[in-house]
Amino acid sequence: MPDQPVRVAPLRLATWNVNSLKARMPWVETWISYAEPDVMCLQETKLSDEAFPAEAFRALGYDSIHHGDGRWNGVAILSRVGIEDGAVGLGDGVDEQGCRLIAATCGGVRVHSVYVPNGRSLDSEHYGAKLAWLAGLADLLSRTCDPSADVAVCGDFNVAPEDIDVWDPKALSGSTHVSGPERRALQQLLDWGLVDIFREHHPEPGLYSWWDYRNGAFHKHHGMRIDLVLLTRSLASRCTFSMVDRNARKALGEAKPSDHAPVLVMLG
Repeated sequence: MPDQPVRVAPLRLATWNVNSLKARMPWVETWISYAEPDVMCLQETKLSDEAFPAEAFRALGYDSIHHGDGRWNGVAILSRVGIEDGAVGLGDGVDEQGCRLIAATCGGVRVHSVYVPNGRSLDSEHYGAKLAWLAGLADLLSRTCDPSADVAVCGDFNVAPEDIDVWDPKALSGSTHVSGPERRALQQLLDWGLVDIFREHHPEPGLYSWWDYRNGAFHKHHGMRIDLVLLTRSLASRCTFSMVDRNARKALGEAKPSDHAPVLVMLG
């Protein structure tokens, strides 16, 4: 009797820089209730591991792991399809630039939640550290993952991949997020075997995931697409839908939203 084809369960995968989980928890709970992701990556939780609301997420049906020290960064993965083999950092369990990476296997997919350093300015030492961190991420993938396997790298990359991903390339010329070295560092991840799945589905301009709080940027639609879901080809071939949920950037009653919107993809 011939082998039966392996049936792969559908998967809804999301990423969101929440810019303080303590401040944004009502929004996160609301969004989870209607988007129903199976796996969700969070960035900028700004919580310690002890303060992370694991029980609240468990009540919503999610296991979780978190990597944070209670200061500025913090990353997490929520999953309702299991969490195995959790790991943090770029290889030694320590993030020299703060708590910026956590990985786990969820439903057979190796998922990474990443918060790439901002870089501040092109003449800052933080810019060089950002490039080094991205190189470390590429090295981590090459050492720990197979590009032919099911791998996802999701999060706030603080890099707009192309000019189409920013509202005005001329206005941002000479700034971080759009410089050649940053984009080449991101391209190194794609060359390893990852696909920017949202852009593959949506070639049109004017689609962003981050808007500055200042100067009415959201209402003027002055944004950047810096929150990415990168998938190996085996996963990308299963993707049937992708979106940035711009509505989640709007206020929830009196609650101020994150300056980022969540990205959701559906894998059939």
